[in-house]
Amino acid sequence: MLWLPSMQGSKESLKAETQNISSAFEDLDAQVKSETGYSPEDAKGLEDTDQGKETRGAPHIRLHLSTQKLYELKTKLRCSHVVNQGILSCRRWFQRKHEQCMESIWVPLLKHLLCLPMKFKFFCSIAKVMEIWCRNRIPLEGNFGQTYDSLNQSIRSLDKEFSAKIDIKEEKRAGLLGLNTSWEHVSTEVRDYVERQEARLEWALELLRVLLSCTFLMVLRASFSYMDSYNQDIRFDNIYISTYFCQIDERRKKLGKRTLLPLRKAEETAVIFPCKPTIQASEMRNAVTELLETLPVLLLLVVLCFLDWVLYSVFNTIRQHSFLQYSFRSSHKLEVKVEGDSMLARLLRKTIGALNTSSDIGVETNNMPCLPQPVCLDARAYWRATLPIVLLICLCLAQAFGYRLRRVIVAFYFPKREKKRALFFYNELLRKRAAFTQLRRAAILRRAREQRAPRHHVVDILHHRCPLLHRWLRRRCVVCQAPETPESYVCPTPDCEAVYCQSCWDDMRQRCPVCTPREELSSSAFSDSNDDTTYAE
Repeated sequence: MLWLPSMQGSKESLKAETQNISSAFEDLDAQVKSETGYSPEDAKGLEDTDQGKETRGAPHIRLHLSTQKLYELKTKLRCSHVVNQGILSCRRWFQRKHEQCMESIWVPLLKHLLCLPMKFKFFCSIAKVMEIWCRNRIPLEGNFGQTYDSLNQSIRSLDKEFSAKIDIKEEKRAGLLGLNTSWEHVSTEVRDYVERQEARLEWALELLRVLLSCTFLMVLRASFSYMDSYNQDIRFDNIYISTYFCQIDERRKKLGKRTLLPLRKAEETAVIFPCKPTIQASEMRNAVTELLETLPVLLLLVVLCFLDWVLYSVFNTIRQHSFLQYSFRSSHKLEVKVEGDSMLARLLRKTIGALNTSSDIGVETNNMPCLPQPVCLDARAYWRATLPIVLLICLCLAQAFGYRLRRVIVAFYFPKREKKRALFFYNELLRKRAAFTQLRRAAILRRAREQRAPRHHVVDILHHRCPLLHRWLRRRCVVCQAPETPESYVCPTPDCEAVYCQSCWDDMRQRCPVCTPREELSSSAFSDSNDDTTYAE
């Protein structure tokens, strides 16, 4: 027991050394307890992995978490704070670029359309990937909290009494749920999922093949419907100037009777010449309808191409301006020096000296692997996307010629019916030719009133300032709607000024139906009827 007086004599020196150790430990204690580097709002929404509940701030966390978990959570909060600052900076950049874009472009609708990509601030949230990476890879020693707690308790107990106790505890943790699954089980599940999706795809393709194989029923139904209408209704699709029609006209010409060919301009709009390689006026309505049906698909293609260009521009902008480089360095050093040769000094060196730890951590990384890598479509891809639409438009235009072929096929199987139909059509045109002026007078009067009506001031401005638009803003013939030319005839009667092309003026017997009384037009002097208008046989 000789060392007891020595220990009592060194009481004051031990207290002084204790105070020095406590003051030196305060810096480390302040660093561990510091709440700098994050805001209280960043702590909201984080999940407490040990207790399975949400935390609401650092003071609440300290009541439930160990020092190790608390320091890890603070590190996560600092990571979240850095990521949130990066997202905020990215959104400010988008806002600033949107304001600059709106100031640079002055066209009202165009500037909102072109500056729309600068509204996509939600792409800045891609930086959240770095927050997940930071949380899963916290550069912190696993025994830091336990070492800190032991050292803190020892430092706080130096002023009261001295005791040392070393506990070694081996802790085994079971694997987390879902992490002990073997690779064979995972591969089996993936294979089964792929096989199920493949079976669904094969079923859908088989259903599509069945539907396509049934399309011939629709063709047969349309064919029989056309044939029935052809044989039952003599006026159905009876607008073709066929070969037999020309033979009837040639026979009447040899007999010296009134003929129909060549037709007048106003009559050509209601008939079809089967051998003409162009789409005629009677077929134009169906062709326009078919083209309008393809318009949604064309608009969808344009929207998709525009959307592809917009997304490529946005992702490329994000890749160029959202690059972040992180440099994380941490150094932890705990060293307690006990000087002297006394027994207490040797005891302190054997106990507290075993707690001396040091670590240097340096991590440098960036978010380049997480940034989007957009690939712009080449001209070949655009051509492959546009080719089906072009083929569809060509088929819509070629469908008019397919409609002519229906009559040719039915006429081949029913030649007598075709002759009756051609004879009826010829006689009907003869009746209309005999009363051509009287039948056309109402339409002529309406078109003449439309020409006399004052044009809109916008149309007048375009007519005077845009010479290229004169072709579409010219007046038209009141009979056949042909554009006005220098050879056109304008009625000299005041308040009339009806426009006629030269051929229509000759067909009107050089008499304006607009300013001529109906009684004079109905007289035999100006009527198209004569003794030669007997029906063809």
